[in-house]
Order: sequence, then structure tokens, then C-alpha cells
Amino acid sequence: MTAAVPQDRRAQRLVPPQGPLGILAAIGILIAALGGAALIGWLVSGLISQSYPTAPSYLILIITVPLMLITLLIALRLFPWIQSWYYLVPALVFLAAFTILPIVLTISYAFTNYSGVNSGYGDTSVKTPVSINADRTTITFKSLPEGAKDLPGFLGCAQATCSNETVVLYDEDAAVPVNARITGVDGLSVRLAMPVADTFKVTDGTRLNAIRQVGLANFREIFSRASNELVPVFVWTVVFAFSTVALNAAAGLILGVLLYNKRLKGRNVYRTLLFLPWAIPSVITIQMWVALFNQQFGVVNKTLGLLGVSAVPWLTDPLWAKITILLVNLWLGFPYMMTATISALSTISDDLYEAASIDGASRWQQIVNITLPLLRNSFTPILLSGFAFNFNNFGVIYLLTAGGPSVPGRTSTAGATDILLSWGYNTAFASSGGQNYSMASAIAMIVFFLTLGISLLNFKAAGVFEEARK
Repeated sequence: MTAAVPQDRRAQRLVPPQGPLGILAAIGILIAALGGAALIGWLVSGLISQSYPTAPSYLILIITVPLMLITLLIALRLFPWIQSWYYLVPALVFLAAFTILPIVLTISYAFTNYSGVNSGYGDTSVKTPVSINADRTTITFKSLPEGAKDLPGFLGCAQATCSNETVVLYDEDAAVPVNARITGVDGLSVRLAMPVADTFKVTDGTRLNAIRQVGLANFREIFSRASNELVPVFVWTVVFAFSTVALNAAAGLILGVLLYNKRLKGRNVYRTLLFLPWAIPSVITIQMWVALFNQQFGVVNKTLGLLGVSAVPWLTDPLWAKITILLVNLWLGFPYMMTATISALSTISDDLYEAASIDGASRWQQIVNITLPLLRNSFTPILLSGFAFNFNNFGVIYLLTAGGPSVPGRTSTAGATDILLSWGYNTAFASSGGQNYSMASAIAMIVFFLTLGISLLNFKAAGVFEEARK
């Protein structure tokens, strides 16, 4: 009886679970194998980098990839049926590397002070010559940078002893510095928790611009400026997305109905010409519009000048810049709506229009009572997806105005035409934003919840959930 138990367990491992449970079990096993290998690789590469500062930055890949192969073989040994699910491995790896990891990092950075200044690296601007004692456990700074009162203040220690803080050491021949843990300070001397390797010739030292947890400080700062930045940027984002969808849908619907008329001669030529704005890459098109709307040399203002109209500040005035963006986005977006309208119209039976004509309905009555109601089901998902796309339509904002012009009372990262996404981008990457990655991560989290809330409202208003339940 006792000998049969292992045999039964082994038989259970050979037989895969059935149904949804089997899918979840397979994905769970693969995630555990890959995740365990990644965690071990990260820990081992970190330990090696501490001991050998010159180790390559891609060391984690050298360690993790073989570990993944080993863990996958172990999983195959334990659960032979998992072999048929190994086709999911590339998808899971790419999903983790390019989707899950960025999301996790964004959330974690939102609660830190991570920025171009607090980058987790040594502050090379105040790098100072140091000496090391014979047992290589004590570092002595030869002097302190100008403005530093004492060593704990220079190192940015939370307490006077600097216990468990970090000092960054440099070797003139080493490409990678060493982060050494401190146990205490005495005057200009720093006692280290571990000796520095003999192969590392210490020449300079500096403080670590540490990434620290700041709790909700980033969110408090954002909401403290809500009336000047968050609310105006959010309102403009909604207005921009809604106006773009409304204008593009109206233009596309009108042109689609006109060009679907089978009695119209040359309609294919008109369709091709009107389709060109969508076919040409938007990067090229938007740069062309920037030149056309130039206040001094643009063709638009030159033409208005011939008509006796003074030059319009298309890209330098906050209101006109917003109007310009809507016009350019109309040019870029109406061909798609026009094409969607023509495709949807082709699904409507001609018999309906013939019957309406026999009953004496005018062309306008046919459009109002037949065309528009039947287009509703086709256009609802298009309009919802269009709103979601334009809510985060970073490209047209960045290429046309870069979020400008600036608005008095706001920081330089929140311009008159910035939407939430471009505001976050400027905060994180633009030189005017000072590379404040933590603040940008907090903005990204706010954008996520706002986008989610608006999407749910859109789905509710459009009856998507009700139709799904049916």
C-alpha cells in the first residue's frame, strides 16, 4: 500500500490537468521557472559586480539565460506534460521584459525621488581625491568640496555616524566604480564594512546620489499644483480627445456619404486624393504643417496678409495653438473615418433606400432615418477607440508644439497644449523637466486611473457592458 503512493503521485504528474485549470497550471509552472531563474540571476550578478567592479553590464544575461534553460529542464523532469506548453516561453519572456517589468518599475519609481540628480550613481561633480589605509578598510578624504561643512553632510547621511550609508570609490583604470557600505565616520575618514579588493586602486571618492523612498511626496506635489497644472492639462486632454473624435467623425461621415454615391463620377479619384493625408507618415505631414503655420514666414499667414488679415500666432498663442492642433489632427484623422464610413455603408442593403424612395423619402430623410441609425453599431467601437487613442496622442502634440507655448504660473513641463502624456514625457525626459523620473511615474499612474475611469464611462454610455451580458 505504501509503495503505491509514489507511483500514484508520479502518474498524476504525467497526466496534465484538464480545462482552464490545466492552462493556469501550465502558465504558473512556466512563470515560476522563469521568474526563479531571473531572480537568482539578478542576485548572483549583483554579488559578482560588487566583488568585480569591471564585470560587464550584461552579466545578468550571461547568468540568467542558462539558468532559465536549467529551470525549464527541471520543470520538464517534474511535469513531463508541460512540454506541450513550452511554446509560451518566448511570449512570457517578452511579456515580462517589455510589459510587466516597465509597469512594476513605474509604480515603484512613483514613490521614490528617482531623477537625473538622484540616479543611484555617484555624484561625479564633487568627486574628491582619497587615500586608503593598509588593510583597505578605511578611506580618508584629503579635503571636502566647497560648501560641505562635514563629512556626514557631504555624504548625505541620515545620521551622524553614516552607518549603513554608501560611499562611491573610483579607480582611474576601472570603468565601473565601487559602492562601499559605511560602518562609521571619524573626521574625514570613512570606515568600510568590507575591505576593498586589492585589484581596485582607489584614487577618488564621492557621495551616492541615492534613490530613496519618499512615500506619497510626488503625488502631494502634483495635487498641490492641481489648479495650475493637473486640472488644466486634464481638461485640455479631454477637450482635445473629444473634439478630435467629433470633428474627424463628422468630416469622415460627410465625405464618406458623398463619395459612396455611385452616381458620382470620378469618385475613386476623389477617394484616393482624400486618403493621402493618412497614407503619408505623420512625422512628415506634421513638420510640413509647422512650416505652413509659421507666424512670420508660413504660407498661411502670407495668404492671410494678401487678404488684409494680420498675422495669426498659430503656434505661439495658447488658444491659437490649441486650434492649430485640432486642425492638423483633423487633417490626419478624417481619411480613416471616411474609409470606415464607406466600408460600413457597403454593408447596408440598397433595397432599404429603394423602398424609402418609393415611399417618397428625400435623400436627407434616408440619411437620417436609415444611414445614421445603421452606422451607429459600426461607429461606436471606432469612436471609443478613437477617443482612447487621442487621449494619449503624444505624437501630434510633441511634433507640432512640443506642448508649448508656456503658461505663466506653471512649470516649464506643463505647457498650454500639453496633454497628460506629453506632460509626463516632458517631466521625465525633456531638459526643461530636469529628468524627474519619479514625478513622471506618478503622473503616469494618475493618467492610468483617469484613462481607466473615462474608458469605463464611455463603455457604460455606449452600452458595451449591456450588450456583452446579452
